[in-house]
Amino acid sequence: MSDQTAGEQIEPPRHVFLVDGSGFIFRAFFGLPPMTRADGTPVNAVYGFTNMLMKLLEDTDADYIGVIFDAKRKTFRNDFYPEYKAHRPPPPDELIPQFDIINDVVRAFNLPAIKMEGFEADDLIATYAKQARAAGAEVTVVSSDKDLMQLVTDKVTMLDTMKNTVTGPDQVVEKFGVGPDKVVEVQALAGDSVDNVPGVPGIGIKTAAQLINEYGDLETLLSRAGEIKQPKRRQNLIEFADQARVSHRLVTLRDDVPVEVPLSDLVLKKPDPTVLLEFMKAQGFKTIVNRIESQLIESGDAEPAAVEATDYTLVRDEAELVRWVDAATAAGVVAFDTETTSLNGARAELVGVSLSVEPGAACYVPVAHKALRDQGALDFGDANKDDEALAQIPRARAIELLKPMLEDPAVLKIGHNIKYDTLVLLKYGVRLSPIDDTMLMSFVLDGGVHGHGMDELAELNFGHTNIKFGDVAGTGKKQVTFDYVSLDKALDYAAEDADITLRLWRAFKPRLIEDHMVNLYETVERPLAPIVADMERAGVRVDPVALKSLSQGFATRMAALVEEIYGLAGEEFNVGSPKQLGEILFGKMGLPGAKKTKSGAYATDARILDDLAANGHELPGRIVEWRQLAKLKSTYADALVEQINLDSGRIHTSYAMTGAQTGRMSSTDPNLQNIPVRTEEGRKIRAAFIANDGNKLLSLDYSQIELRVLAHIAGIESLVEAFLDGQDIHAMTASQVFGVPVEGMDPIVRRNAKAINFGIIYGISAFGLARQLGVAVGEAKAYIEAYFERYPGIRDYMEREKAQCRKTGYVTTLFGRRIHLPTINDKNGMRRSYAERQAINAPIQGTAADIIKRAMIRVPAALKNANLDATMLLQVHDELLFETPEGQLDETIAVVKSVMENAVGPRLSLNVPLVVDAGVGDNWNEAH
Repeated sequence: MSDQTAGEQIEPPRHVFLVDGSGFIFRAFFGLPPMTRADGTPVNAVYGFTNMLMKLLEDTDADYIGVIFDAKRKTFRNDFYPEYKAHRPPPPDELIPQFDIINDVVRAFNLPAIKMEGFEADDLIATYAKQARAAGAEVTVVSSDKDLMQLVTDKVTMLDTMKNTVTGPDQVVEKFGVGPDKVVEVQALAGDSVDNVPGVPGIGIKTAAQLINEYGDLETLLSRAGEIKQPKRRQNLIEFADQARVSHRLVTLRDDVPVEVPLSDLVLKKPDPTVLLEFMKAQGFKTIVNRIESQLIESGDAEPAAVEATDYTLVRDEAELVRWVDAATAAGVVAFDTETTSLNGARAELVGVSLSVEPGAACYVPVAHKALRDQGALDFGDANKDDEALAQIPRARAIELLKPMLEDPAVLKIGHNIKYDTLVLLKYGVRLSPIDDTMLMSFVLDGGVHGHGMDELAELNFGHTNIKFGDVAGTGKKQVTFDYVSLDKALDYAAEDADITLRLWRAFKPRLIEDHMVNLYETVERPLAPIVADMERAGVRVDPVALKSLSQGFATRMAALVEEIYGLAGEEFNVGSPKQLGEILFGKMGLPGAKKTKSGAYATDARILDDLAANGHELPGRIVEWRQLAKLKSTYADALVEQINLDSGRIHTSYAMTGAQTGRMSSTDPNLQNIPVRTEEGRKIRAAFIANDGNKLLSLDYSQIELRVLAHIAGIESLVEAFLDGQDIHAMTASQVFGVPVEGMDPIVRRNAKAINFGIIYGISAFGLARQLGVAVGEAKAYIEAYFERYPGIRDYMEREKAQCRKTGYVTTLFGRRIHLPTINDKNGMRRSYAERQAINAPIQGTAADIIKRAMIRVPAALKNANLDATMLLQVHDELLFETPEGQLDETIAVVKSVMENAVGPRLSLNVPLVVDAGVGDNWNEAH
């Protein structure tokens, strides 16, 4: 905001912002769910408008700003054409009381709120724009209204803050087919059904532009209408000439309105902090209050506002719970959180729930807390020492009272990582819906900028430090599960979670609109959460006998390898000790390539051992083999047996939906996405994942999806044609890059081309490719250069993405996901280079991730509509795994393939086909 005060001498305008306030209002109203302040007045449009205005003020360099509104519907245009805008419906009842409050918002920011009877906001904007230009200023019209495009010049532009786009003369030509000075001529001919501007029947924008470009203006066209060759068009231009002239008057903006507020009153002035804060507090906009106070703190004008637990309630009887349920139902929005006995949703038992319907007010409903005496000497408070202190609503009864509200389609449930809460409640017969998720909102807004845990977000957004789990449950060996936490401590911890979640939701929901992330959030991330919860609940069956047999086999082979390693080393040592291994390899045997870590020990990481093995040294190769077996044994063969759920007999992995910047989900506890598939041992692990009797496992996997996305994004015609023709893309690349025929091609040549194809996606260096192919760096560099010469569009794409990222700090997927890469301009060359490689790969990998997510969302409904009983079990990068009745295999494959291959949708199409490969088997390895 400007530092200029009202007492200073007013300078001539340099940059004037004219804000279409009415446009802001309707975008805010229809973009946000219902909200009411304490007295019941609806304020969702007020809240959204305020956020939009604040963002505009934070971003602008304008020294003059006016916010301009429509007055009443009747204007001078209705005097000569009463039907003007006659078909427009009246504003919604919930919006009407917000108009005056929004005018007060503008005044609270010390800005002029301008309107005039008899004129539209567009006429006032046209008038102020003319005056500002006469004073030598540049003008930005903040609006998306096409009617204002007639004002555009080289010094007057339009800014759409929702899409973050600027409209100048070139963009007007793209929209109307004529320059700004001819827009009214085109509009007069084409008319406008929304505003009831009649125009000439049968003439649209494109035809109107052709006619005006040919004849120059409307009057010339009408006077020469008899020359038009098309009979119907000629007849309509003659018959409706007067109607066209009326339309011309209707769409022409007045730039001579005798405005009552002079241009000089638009000079930007700082708001009075007291007035602004009191106004926002009166509306109940606590998040906005915090935001304003943070800005004032930065300028030294105020102290930070703390998040205060003003009204946290422990709910221990049914009547009180019913009151909270009724309040949530009446509000239509409630922040909701569960407290449980485990972070693993499939194993967790519900201990309590917390609710919040207003910032600062929340409750905790304990349902299964236990006496601390059951934990012996452990004690974290006095509240749970006797049965009376533990009085609480029994879990089954609490769920019975909560269930109608939690499943009510008219009540939005807001959670932070609500997938977890959904999974927990499914165990108790509750299907949480509809939902919003502040963790996912943060992810789509700021992926790569910071983490998305509630503690970090509370610090970032409110300067508030949340109560930590260890503060209430203890740490280390003394930590108890939440069912043993005393109720007094549980109240503050749990209620705070719901309170902060609601505050975050109020902060993030408007930002989704401002940052143009509504579509990604609403169509990809939010609807995916319950789908993933269902997958996690379903789990996947494993054969413990097979795993134990594998573990024994791995142990036998490892023991044999250890004896062989001892023989090669000439002595016994701890094979699992990197320090002892380093002394053997580099201290005793004197092998080349020795490097030391900060601790002074020799480095023995996988890359060093692989290089030594590639150069013919036998011992490092045996160590690599031993390490691989050790990892398979401990991470999978042994650990997976321990992960089997005793109730279901299945393994229930958990998917992190915000783990990777690109949007890819990651699998944890256990990680089922990193089981090796290229080694025989890894495939044996997959073979232990089995189907129930009478069922088969069905794997559907996108074929080369990232290369297909690259071909589309980079516009590589030869690659596009190869995919359209169904060619072997790696053989074709080898043929074109290395100049060898496809027929009789050496498999090694094809393998090299495949390595380049996939390496390019990840911004591979000549050094990296040389290591991968086992060739000299110069040879690898020549391969890459030959590749770029054959496909120059790929290099163009890479440079374009890096340049765009340096400018904005992020890259985007085809679906609008932003992947922020803050180190793209880092002074450290290594960090900068890594970010550049990410900038190349992230749009590709992120688009592929978005595509499979879109497929996952649509698959369950498609199966249900086809009366098929397949269950989606796992998602592993580009693969979906299903358990399917044997008699439904063909139908299931057809349905799922169709969904996956058409997941991009009609609004955005790839210029290459998506292809899905299907496999079936009794176990995962056979299916894949």
